[in-house]
Amino acid sequence: MPFLPFPDDWPVFAPKDMIGDWLEAYAEKLSLDVMTGAELAGAEYDEAAGLWSVEICRDGETILLRPRHLVLALGISGFPNVPEFEGRDAFEGTQIHSSAYLGGEGMADRNVVVVGANNSAHDIASDLVRHGAKPVMIQRSSTLVVRQDDYCERILGPLYSKEAVARGIAAEKADILQAAVPLRILENRHRGIWNGIRKDRQDYYQRLTNAGFKLDFAEDGTGLGMKYRRTASGYYIDVGAAEMVADGRIGIRSGVSIDRLTRTGAMLDTGEELPADMIVYATGFGPMTDRVAALIDRETAEKVGPCWGYGSGTKRDPGPWIGELRNMWTPTAQEGLWFMGGNLSQARFYSRLLGIQLLGRLVGVAN
Repeated sequence: MPFLPFPDDWPVFAPKDMIGDWLEAYAEKLSLDVMTGAELAGAEYDEAAGLWSVEICRDGETILLRPRHLVLALGISGFPNVPEFEGRDAFEGTQIHSSAYLGGEGMADRNVVVVGANNSAHDIASDLVRHGAKPVMIQRSSTLVVRQDDYCERILGPLYSKEAVARGIAAEKADILQAAVPLRILENRHRGIWNGIRKDRQDYYQRLTNAGFKLDFAEDGTGLGMKYRRTASGYYIDVGAAEMVADGRIGIRSGVSIDRLTRTGAMLDTGEELPADMIVYATGFGPMTDRVAALIDRETAEKVGPCWGYGSGTKRDPGPWIGELRNMWTPTAQEGLWFMGGNLSQARFYSRLLGIQLLGRLVGVAN
């Protein structure tokens, strides 16, 4: 990280608690002004003054800030998507979004319908199995699945691994190399990698297909990395749940949707009724601009336009071609409003570029 890199004796993949402790130490050592326990209640831009009015609530006190720039570093999605099925109020069991799931304790022998079949759905379903529950995933559309070892070795490994470090590619250099490849070239490169994974793991994927699971490798065969850049959805990195799907411990209903909820379960559009004591909506999140609408206003959200995706021309990332992620780490249509998000590699690398742009405006060498 800027001015204070990770210690040399750290593992290539650091545990979450180690990262959390590091962020606290980083803020302290660099004397960063971090306001914890605070909530952004709202923000409004004053065009004439070129300043934001930002209202912060902390410990029952309202604090008003007047910055020139506002950076929304709130991840790459908006608020939870919860579908409104007919009969929702009639269902007598528990209904929660995946973001509210805290574990499967007390769910032994209970029936659970998990709506969705991507990362969160698999993680929740496998946790339920380990607690003795009987989950069924509703897979409305196909999902990319990849074994964790394949992803770490064949996708991440050339840049992020002990072997890469031994070749002189530490985190900072890896981040630069990761960001330096034009997306069109990256698409072609990834297409070849994923063709190899599909060929080498034919038996693995056939078992999932035999269980009724619908697979894809992105509609143009470019795999998980491009799916992430286009929609940040539609995939599962397998840490054990795929085997549970293949052997039937996690039930699967593919290419179907819920027609309505009943008092005791979910009626599918095929006419099948699934009994349920709990329904978990692993249905993802809305767009980043939902947060702009909530924290600033809807007009600003519409002015900024879509965030994330790069105009690949695929189903959920329509053109025109942009060639870089929309509105990320760059000036937006709203003066003084910026977006920061992405994975750890992107956060490390692009935070510097965003910071340089802000510094340039502070000292008067950029507009």
